[in-house]
Amino acid sequence: MWYPAKITTPAEAEPVTLVEVKRHVRVDSTDDDDYLTSLISVARNHVEKYCSAYLATQTVEVKAEDWWDMAHLSVYPVQSITTIAYVDTNGDAQTLPDTVYELRDAGIVLKYGQVLPPTQPGSLITLTAVVGVTDAQPAVKHAILVRLADLYETRESEDDSKWTSFDSLLSNHRYY
Repeated sequence: MWYPAKITTPAEAEPVTLVEVKRHVRVDSTDDDDYLTSLISVARNHVEKYCSAYLATQTVEVKAEDWWDMAHLSVYPVQSITTIAYVDTNGDAQTLPDTVYELRDAGIVLKYGQVLPPTQPGSLITLTAVVGVTDAQPAVKHAILVRLADLYETRESEDDSKWTSFDSLLSNHRYY
C-alpha cells in the first residue's frame, strides 16, 4: 500500500508561461501578473490531480509497506529514482543500492540475480524520486490555460457538475 506523496523539492518551472497565460486571458497590463502567476501553479496542480500525473519536474517522497508495491509506483511519470530507503531487520536505516534495481516505466524491477533485503516488520520503505514531464502535451497545456482562465474570470464557487472542455481535453491523459 502506498501512502500519499510528499513534495520535497517543488517545481521550479511550469508547463505554461505567464506570457502564454496573458495571451489566453487577453490581458495586456502587468496589474494582475502576481495573481496570474499564482494561478498557474493552482491550475497545474488541479490538472495533476485530475490526471494522476506530475506535469512539472519536482522531487517527491512516497512510502510503501512492502517491496511488492514497487512493481507499480504511485507517482507518474518518474524521471529517476534518487533513493530507496528502508529499515533492516536489526532496526538500522539502509539505502537500497541502485545495482539491485532498475526503473522501468512506472515500476521498479530487480536486476538479474538480485534479491530484495528483508525489512523490519511494520516499517515503511521510502522512495525518493524526480517526477514530472519535461514538456507537457498541447492538450494538457491548453487544459491548464482553460482552468486558469476559469479561475481568473470566476473568483467564487460555481457549479462544475457538467462535462466541460477541461474534462474533454484531459480525458485521454489520465493515469489509473
